[in-house]
Amino acid sequence: MTMADLDSTTAASPPAARARRIAIALLRRPSVIVSAILILLALAAAVRPSLFTSKDPFATSPKNILVPPGTDGFLVGSDAVGRDLFTRIVYGAHPSLQAAVVAIAVSFVGGSLLGLLAGYFGGFLDAVLMRAVDVALAFPALLLAMAIIAVLGAGPTNVAFAVGLVGIAAMARVMRSEVLRVRRQPYVEAAGISGARWWTVLWRHVVPNSIGPLVVLAALEFGTATLAISSLSFLGFGAPPPSPEWGALIADGRSYLVSAWWLGTFPGLAVALVVLAANRISRALDGELKA
Repeated sequence: MTMADLDSTTAASPPAARARRIAIALLRRPSVIVSAILILLALAAAVRPSLFTSKDPFATSPKNILVPPGTDGFLVGSDAVGRDLFTRIVYGAHPSLQAAVVAIAVSFVGGSLLGLLAGYFGGFLDAVLMRAVDVALAFPALLLAMAIIAVLGAGPTNVAFAVGLVGIAAMARVMRSEVLRVRRQPYVEAAGISGARWWTVLWRHVVPNSIGPLVVLAALEFGTATLAISSLSFLGFGAPPPSPEWGALIADGRSYLVSAWWLGTFPGLAVALVVLAANRISRALDGELKA
């Protein structure tokens, strides 16, 4: 076994062992388990909504207009044209959470790549990339997403892509700081001295030991992306009616806040539960990483 192989084994084992320790610690926290169950239920509704309801989210019923929750088989009531609100919330998980997953994927991949290049190579490349990140962070995230949508056009795909682009800056900043910390570690310097190529050092040593805080941020940003996408959908940038996006459902209920409070309350509760669950998981991951 060469010195590089020995160093690879030594550097690769701690992240795996640490991941197992963190997973075991998280499973001992009831609040994290509840949060994970909420996220899994929301994702299951997004993938297979028929598991939760057999009704058609677009079927109208003139005789069941604005039925209160718990009446005539309507669990959380009906809307202004007699559609079952619970069914529309369940089916609304697909466009809302799908867009959030796409946004996180875009920001995670783009941010980790930019942060990795800036932190590892430094110099002029680092200066250019970080100044671009500073400019992006200087604008409010929702306003910047709206500006991107104004260029790309409205629609769920463009909304997801815009939210993902806005999230790249924060991801890149966190990844860069971790890469700067890890690249100074003795095992990284030893790998370089032993003759390992730079991409081998990055893949086997720098990335596994830098990715932890980025995963924490991704968990947090999943909730933030869900909230941002719902906000943009509320403003009319998402899928056109009658798509049951959560933000669009809340927008439909704003005209009935007095006469039919449930129209905006329950879709808003769905968004709030996903955001709070993602935030709880993120905080727990962050605490275990710092332990």
